[in-house]
Amino acid sequence: MATDLGELLVPYMPTIRVPRTGDRVFKSECAFSYDSPESEGGLYVCLNSFLGFGREHVERHYRKTGQSVYMHLKRHVKEKATGAAGGAIPRRRNGKVFLDLELNRDFNGGDYEYEDEAKLVIFPDHFEIPLPNIEELPALVTIACDAILNAPSPYKKQESDSWEEEIQVSKHARSLTQQENGVRIPPSGWKCAKCEMRENLWLNLTDGSVLCGKWFFDGSGGNGHALEHYKKTNFPLAVKLDTVTPDGADVYSFDEEEAVLDPHISEHLLHFGIDMLQMQRTENGHHTDNHVQPRVSDWEVIQEAGLKLKPVYGSGYTGIKNLANSCYLSTTMQVLFSIPEFQRAYVGNLQRIFDYSPLDPTQDFNTQMAKLGHGLLSGQYSKPPMKSELIEQVMKEDYKQQQRGISPKMFKALVSKGHPEFSSNRQQDAHEFLLHLINLVERNSSGSENPSDVFRFLVEERVQCCQTQKVRYTQRVDYLMQLPVPLEAASNREELIAYESKRKEAEENMRPPPEPVRARIPFTACLQAFTEPENVPDFWSSALQAKSAGVNTFLFVIYKIAFKNLFFLCATDVSVDVPDFLDLNRLRATGLQAGEEELPDLTPPIVIPEDTRDSTTNNSLESPEIDESSVMQLAEMGFPLEACRKAVYYTGNMGAEMAFNWIIAHMEEPDFAEPLAVPTYMEPDLPSPSLPTTSALDNQPPEESISILTSMGFPRHHTIQALKATNNNLERALDWIFTHPDCEDESEAMSDTADTEPNNNSFSNANAHSDSSLSPDQDLSSPRVRDGPGRYELFAFISHMGASTMSGHYVCHIKKEGRWLIYNDHKVCLSERPPKDLGYMYFYRRLSSC
Repeated sequence: MATDLGELLVPYMPTIRVPRTGDRVFKSECAFSYDSPESEGGLYVCLNSFLGFGREHVERHYRKTGQSVYMHLKRHVKEKATGAAGGAIPRRRNGKVFLDLELNRDFNGGDYEYEDEAKLVIFPDHFEIPLPNIEELPALVTIACDAILNAPSPYKKQESDSWEEEIQVSKHARSLTQQENGVRIPPSGWKCAKCEMRENLWLNLTDGSVLCGKWFFDGSGGNGHALEHYKKTNFPLAVKLDTVTPDGADVYSFDEEEAVLDPHISEHLLHFGIDMLQMQRTENGHHTDNHVQPRVSDWEVIQEAGLKLKPVYGSGYTGIKNLANSCYLSTTMQVLFSIPEFQRAYVGNLQRIFDYSPLDPTQDFNTQMAKLGHGLLSGQYSKPPMKSELIEQVMKEDYKQQQRGISPKMFKALVSKGHPEFSSNRQQDAHEFLLHLINLVERNSSGSENPSDVFRFLVEERVQCCQTQKVRYTQRVDYLMQLPVPLEAASNREELIAYESKRKEAEENMRPPPEPVRARIPFTACLQAFTEPENVPDFWSSALQAKSAGVNTFLFVIYKIAFKNLFFLCATDVSVDVPDFLDLNRLRATGLQAGEEELPDLTPPIVIPEDTRDSTTNNSLESPEIDESSVMQLAEMGFPLEACRKAVYYTGNMGAEMAFNWIIAHMEEPDFAEPLAVPTYMEPDLPSPSLPTTSALDNQPPEESISILTSMGFPRHHTIQALKATNNNLERALDWIFTHPDCEDESEAMSDTADTEPNNNSFSNANAHSDSSLSPDQDLSSPRVRDGPGRYELFAFISHMGASTMSGHYVCHIKKEGRWLIYNDHKVCLSERPPKDLGYMYFYRRLSSC
């Protein structure tokens, strides 16, 4: 038999590989679906590429690549027999199994036992060879099979760029001695014992000292008093106060110099009067900040806790498992795949996308989007429990309908690749992730339907010179309508004033703060605040050819919008009475009106320091304006002083964090630490106001602004385009670059000469939008928006719980088939009381008729 098996595998031996260091082995998830070894058909792992495929997709891979040998993995899950010893080692059907697979179940694994089966399958005849067959198989095949079965998960990052580390139990946890000094820590209102810091506070678990943490380059953090205290006392363990929840807390060991686990953290905190169960209640380990008294009520209201919510199953009702603070991703993707354009682009084109996917589909954005969309919409992973299972659970008095959801590890790994925040396990801002994902959709939609176009709309900006009354109209493309929240318009101002007085009193007396009071803001007040004219600082009037007072107003040409309520920017949490139906017709852009006179189409002159105008009389350049505080922050991190000055200068004094990124990108350059040399520019001949402008340079943005953006690594063509589209506003131009990656590809095909030509498209032509009908079939330089009626209906909103969008938890509510549903990680239920006034992002769709 050994000879027969050896001869059978001889033709395939050149294609069989042994996984090397760095090879990723996908033995727990299909590249095209969410099938796993626990699925009915098991999982097939290619012995050449180490990709995993479900039963429906393995034939496609065989036809495309010709790879014939696969390892078939199957996990059989059985409930333990009555009286079975808890924690018993699962029985093994074969000598070598793959028990290191992560459990794909939401119930207690101790109640179940697993039998794992592995075998080789040779295509196209599906010839099966049970494993292990060490004596019968060639040595290479045996080694390859053993390496695959013992390979770690491809998502356990071990590369140098990993943000993830396995946290170990501290050696001090079990033997920690706590002082009986009578110290009691309140549930909030903490302050460093040695300074005024109220953030980044750490509780020493030996003596109960509350001290601040270390300082960070961006100005956050503390003064390092917690570390100083350890050096004096050698008290090793400290817990970060704003991470304490019923599920645990972040613990740091000064002695071991790393984050650690403390199995007795509940007892250690209770010693100083902190009851973990009374802190911010969470689900699935979501940490929240406790700078204020935990608001359990908000968590309960938003998650509709305490209500008997009915689970729903089937197409469109599949939940998403939380992958350690990944709810920002889950909620965003649930909303996107409730939009018909995203469904059509990815799920509607599923077979075409899969058939034309690259050899490694795990690294293809469109493939993974189609896979996720199919997983959410097919209903294949959202099936109600069998009747027999329900009866058995009821008999055991352990009835609880299980919703497992899908685990988007492959998708998250791809879309977060190379991003320092999204690739971590920390909580993130759902708004920032939505923009990041739209950027990826834009980049990967070349030559095909771009579903993110449904979010694109035109904003018309009207600027008026107060002295001459002349106006300028410009347009820009945006994706999110950001509404200000005017606290002065709160309908409960007296209640807010009383709360603020009580809060300050409690803070001064180190007492727990009172129950928080939300400002109730009328939605109409938010819209009014958005359209209010605002003063333009340092406005340069082309009519006067000098600086003058100016005012801005904004109006819209809208197709579909995602409407974002920026309540998180307010010092006090707010409640906005967001309507189910929204009428924006009164905000429709109208363009140049009768009786209005346009400002001349001239650009401001380049301001040149007096010292550089006559280099023959003065060879010393005037020192440029540089934010010295940012320079010192960077210098304290160990970077050369001159490099820090250059970083701050070339990033336009936009802060230490932006300058830090510049340093990282340029630190290998030979002149990195050389003194800053401010570039000089020839003063252009300013056009006479009485003569028409004919030079192409009239529309050229200031060279200094171009230099700042190009120094960040952006192509010159793209920066010029961005500055033109944003009226030479540096900060807006930076945002424009990130939200218009498609324009970069077009720019690369253009020469620098072409960049200086006047731009006649709708971004710069002030009168081009006077006709409100824009065709969707425009050329690539058009804004790709479609106009229509100005009435919208609310169909989804994302809510956030916690003191910061970078912590806490997200859930979303989506309206389907006339009923609201709540998507809370893997759980999908009918909503009883959708908290529309407590949302973070609101999504509206245009009504076809008014």
